[in-house]
Amino acid sequence: MTLLEGLEKRLREECPNLELRKNEPMNRHTTFRVGGPAALMALPAGKESDACRVMELAMECNVIPFILGNGSNLLVSDQGYDGFVVKLAGTYCHGSVWGNNLMVNAGMLLSQAVNLALRHGLSGLEWAAGIPGTVGGAVYMNAGAYGGEISQVLHQVLAVGEQGGIYRASECDFSYRHSIFSEKRALIAEADFVLIPGDPAAIQARMADLSAQRKAKQPLEYPSAGSTFKRPAPLPDGTPVYAAALIDQCGCKGLTVGGAQVSEKHAGFIINRGGATCGDILALISEVKKRVLDQTGIELELEVKTLGV
Repeated sequence: MTLLEGLEKRLREECPNLELRKNEPMNRHTTFRVGGPAALMALPAGKESDACRVMELAMECNVIPFILGNGSNLLVSDQGYDGFVVKLAGTYCHGSVWGNNLMVNAGMLLSQAVNLALRHGLSGLEWAAGIPGTVGGAVYMNAGAYGGEISQVLHQVLAVGEQGGIYRASECDFSYRHSIFSEKRALIAEADFVLIPGDPAAIQARMADLSAQRKAKQPLEYPSAGSTFKRPAPLPDGTPVYAAALIDQCGCKGLTVGGAQVSEKHAGFIINRGGATCGDILALISEVKKRVLDQTGIELELEVKTLGV
């Protein structure tokens, strides 16, 4: 019996109400809409204890789980992933508000969290309204847009697993698209935000304005994983550098490999125009990186995470 088979056996015996799926197609769980099957996937219900028990059993069986949110920043191999995936999005998404605090489960979509804050007249998350990820994924990578970042409004995080516990924002080692959870064997279970009272009409107007900007500038009509590359470091004189501008400057806008294309609307996005494979996307990423490096001397770094690649 393999380690994964042993884990599956224990999960079925000790967590009879847990939803388990074998050989689950990952193209159903990523916004790129690509990826082969995951050998085993667990979808814990909306209780901290359920997720905690799944993590405990995985550790006892010497299986390292891959924690999946909405798959909005993920590229999965065409061959799939021969490990254990724990998915939170859609099953682990409760939230509550008291005073200026918004506490939500990690599987809640950011858009849902923003709307919950709006209903209670709380401001500070408007910038996140159009981000398709979950709260847990946003904390994990310190998501940000339009001058806002998760680190600016986070109070504390509850994580479960081998290195679980309560982490205050100051303990999360936040930086650009990074948090301490990149190095932790823990599942982000809940996040507690401290927001600012505001006028619901003004909050909604700000959300609508940012939504219109996204729609005008980004290829939202196609499957993608958002910004493909991280923002490069500034030039020695402090001049900011943007990946999309470099890609456009190097003549890559519209570049196509199979079903994958550098968006003609926003060069920072690689999109699935239909039928793209992980192989198509990786080949296109490699060509874009090569052209930018050859022409500018700047090496682009992936923002999109990969699994099974």
